[in-house]
Amino acid sequence: MGKTDSLVNVGIVGLGAVGERLLWQFVKHPQTVVAAICDTNTKRIKELQEKLDSVKIYTNYQKLISDASIDLVYIAVPPKFHHPIVVEAAKAGKHILCEKPLANSLIEAEAMTEAVERANVINAMNFPLPYSNAVHTFKEKWKSGNIGSLKRVELTMHFPQWPRAWQQNPWIAGREQGGFIREITPHYIQVMQDLFGEITYEQSFIEYPDNPEQCETGVIAKLRLEDGTPVVIDGISGIGRKEEISFKLYGEKGTLALKNWGQLEGETNEQSVFPIEVAENNEHQDLISEIIKSMEGKDAKLVSLKDGYKVQKVLEQLLQHV
Repeated sequence: MGKTDSLVNVGIVGLGAVGERLLWQFVKHPQTVVAAICDTNTKRIKELQEKLDSVKIYTNYQKLISDASIDLVYIAVPPKFHHPIVVEAAKAGKHILCEKPLANSLIEAEAMTEAVERANVINAMNFPLPYSNAVHTFKEKWKSGNIGSLKRVELTMHFPQWPRAWQQNPWIAGREQGGFIREITPHYIQVMQDLFGEITYEQSFIEYPDNPEQCETGVIAKLRLEDGTPVVIDGISGIGRKEEISFKLYGEKGTLALKNWGQLEGETNEQSVFPIEVAENNEHQDLISEIIKSMEGKDAKLVSLKDGYKVQKVLEQLLQHV
């Protein structure tokens, strides 16, 4: 695990909107090179090949994995394809970065976690929030005790449309792999588990359209933290308002909210809603830098596949699959 006197060669499987976003972060990072890309969409591959220096192209992920020059495989395909790629990459001894949610079932998630642990490879999931200055500040504000003892945690997900305009692909609107429960909720389950420990599922009520192929249009759910504090999830799409994603802590002395991924707000009896300044955090850099640190044998802030399995467990319970 002590490699990185030289550049890390990255192979990327899946070149959709999310995959391409991280692709350019790998390109810009001083310690990584995008050495190979893979997608079944040959037009898409060739478009990106023209923008990248000396990149190898594949339409078969197995060939990318068998490429001896690849050190790290980033898996950015839709969720139901994560399992076979992760398992094969682990067997080949490749370090692994996987998109969320980890898998399309708890059985797959467990098998993937066992595969990377058996292979003893560096493994991580692309959860951006742990590297966010807003989330770091949010945690510090919570730990300060200013809002008092915790009474409730609330996750609100309101969308004028789902999928959003930039998410127009077949799977993200589908019931099998898509929907905002699968796409958005895992980010905040991960934050909750990081802050408060294990989460217990209680109940969920999901609204679906008549078309059995289409994803949910609404959810109301209740979970509990380890200490018994209730967690309420309220999600809906197709409503006449601007998108709002809010993760909120209700305390006896005040509230603390993370709004729309990067804005912080507070409120007390004496003071109506007020913005909270996001502080710069130099403790952890970014996901790619933390992966490099881990490959060098240093302590690193990573969300492992084991962590992702714990998120998947709650997710599947929310969806009433287990």
